[in-house]
Amino acid sequence: MKKIHNKTRTTKKKQIDYGSIDSLLLGIVMILILIGLIMIASAGIAYGEARFDDPYHFLKRQMIYVVIGLGALFITQKIDYHFFRKWSFVIFMGAIVLLILVLIPGIGGDVYGASRWIKIGPLSFQPSEAVKLALILYFAAWFASRGTKTVRKFSEGVVWFVGVLLLVGGLIMLQPDMGTMMMITVIALAIFFLAGARMRHITAIIASGIVLLFILIKSAPYRAERLMTFLNPSLDPQGAGYQINQALLAIGSGGVFGLGLGFSRQKHLYLPEPVGDSIYAVIGEEIGLFGGLIIIFLFMGFLLRGLKIANNAPDVFGRLVAGGIVVWIVFQSLFNIAAITGLVPLTGIPLPFISYGGTSIVFMLMAIGILLNISKQSDLK
Repeated sequence: MKKIHNKTRTTKKKQIDYGSIDSLLLGIVMILILIGLIMIASAGIAYGEARFDDPYHFLKRQMIYVVIGLGALFITQKIDYHFFRKWSFVIFMGAIVLLILVLIPGIGGDVYGASRWIKIGPLSFQPSEAVKLALILYFAAWFASRGTKTVRKFSEGVVWFVGVLLLVGGLIMLQPDMGTMMMITVIALAIFFLAGARMRHITAIIASGIVLLFILIKSAPYRAERLMTFLNPSLDPQGAGYQINQALLAIGSGGVFGLGLGFSRQKHLYLPEPVGDSIYAVIGEEIGLFGGLIIIFLFMGFLLRGLKIANNAPDVFGRLVAGGIVVWIVFQSLFNIAAITGLVPLTGIPLPFISYGGTSIVFMLMAIGILLNISKQSDLK
């Protein structure tokens, strides 16, 4: 995708819908959601029975979240995306408030030693998923309104960008959630790059981030264990290396075409979080390399359509929002697949549209709605 070097310009009112939504991109998303529901139904049987005495507990809840998410998609694809430019700061500040609330005892829910959810009766809400979309909208609006000259200035563009990123990243690390913090950093840097930032500034930020990352790893023993396990999966097969070893065993036993849908052995309480961040391992075991490649090709198709929408968006704000959404979903899928196949350390990041998770799929589908509205106003011929 090309970087944006043109100055911000004002435009007169114009016809909003001069095209239809990108049906190919929508079709790819719907296929991924359908695959996700099928795999959650399969992967969650033993896990749901053990935890909730209901083998289809996760499927039923995910179907509810999908319906809510599709409703959000339908609404946002109808709203002119420029609306979100006007309200981007308010949306962003609302997301920051939610990140603060999750840290308050009695409001934030503590799960596995991390305060990442706000509990509302039987329901739970994960603010960090909302922050991803809020940050995309806010950065896109700020960069689009200031223009490339401001973005390229260290005292204005870089200092402000790093300050906002440190605020969001710091609140997320208090939960703690390093995987989400890394994902948000990737999204933010991508938008910064597309807005016309100098490469030496981006390189300096990345180098500083790597140093900070190693400090965070050294400060928490369990993070150091994950890193050592990544370097040598057999180091602690019953401890820190248990999940990755079980995931690799599942993928390896699937072979080319898999053991058959529903015939995974690792999902029977051997593989941790089989409906969550480990669901790609169940796909590899049941549908094999063939099924795994289908997932990868679908995300590649999403990438190509998303980049086309971003490149043909009618203005800077639309290009940055579309680019941010595409980077979010594609890179998150790459992080998940790479972690489960042992290419990067485990991060706990879910597979977009496929892994179980209500907040994640609702906000992702909301983002897809915005992306589809941008496609309406783009010349995709």
